[in-house]
Amino acid sequence: MTARRKLKLTHLLSTVWFVSCVVYMLARELDRAGFTGLQISSLFPHSALVIFLLVSLYLFALFRGVGRTQNIEPEHPLTMTPHYMAFYVAAPLLGGVAGILGMWGAGTMPEFLLGVALGTLGTTIAVWVVVDPVAGLFEMLLPASRRHRAERLAQTEAQRMARQESRERLLAEACAREEQERQRWQQRLGPQAERLAELLAGEIGGPALDVEQEVVDIGAQAWRLGGLTCMRQLREMAVAKGQQLQPDTRLTDYLSYWWDGIGDWRRPSMS
Repeated sequence: MTARRKLKLTHLLSTVWFVSCVVYMLARELDRAGFTGLQISSLFPHSALVIFLLVSLYLFALFRGVGRTQNIEPEHPLTMTPHYMAFYVAAPLLGGVAGILGMWGAGTMPEFLLGVALGTLGTTIAVWVVVDPVAGLFEMLLPASRRHRAERLAQTEAQRMARQESRERLLAEACAREEQERQRWQQRLGPQAERLAELLAGEIGGPALDVEQEVVDIGAQAWRLGGLTCMRQLREMAVAKGQQLQPDTRLTDYLSYWWDGIGDWRRPSMS
């Protein structure tokens, strides 16, 4: 069995033992308070909440002690060693052993079990709340730990800056490609924009159905050329040219309605 599997097994046993001690102490206090079985069952949701909070505290402490990444190992020459990690994880079990030794020869079984449970909780809290923070603080005061921490933070900042520069470069490249595409469309869509402007301005007569069909055909060509973005650019060009043809008249934007259904183009809502 590898050391990692042994650590996981110890973690599982410690969790079961810790929860068992919490449940026993809670049930004992409820029994001493005179609660009947029915009353205790009615308080089960509240008891479950207390147990959940204590187990969450246990898992948090376990994650803090064991879930450290390898890149900070030089900053913790003591608490990252296998022996310390095993001691940290096995704190509830060690507390149970201490409780058994301390209560050996107790007068009654309830007193013995209470002493074991108190030993478990006391040892676990002492290791998590006192020993581990003090050991971590001592490690962080070491010159080698402080130097490695400064180097790690500087490397992290450099990586963050590199990622940000990469994102900005990709964004700039995307904007440049978009601008090139717009310029290409500007040149290619010039005749179509002029034609649409003349139709909007009413300078070219003809049956309304023929005019609408021509506008729709031009919109479909723009959709095939560059999708919705290309259609928007063509509309902007056509409206601008149409306004130049009739500067004193507000043109009706028929394109937004006649192009409805071409690709992703949708007419504006009337609200």
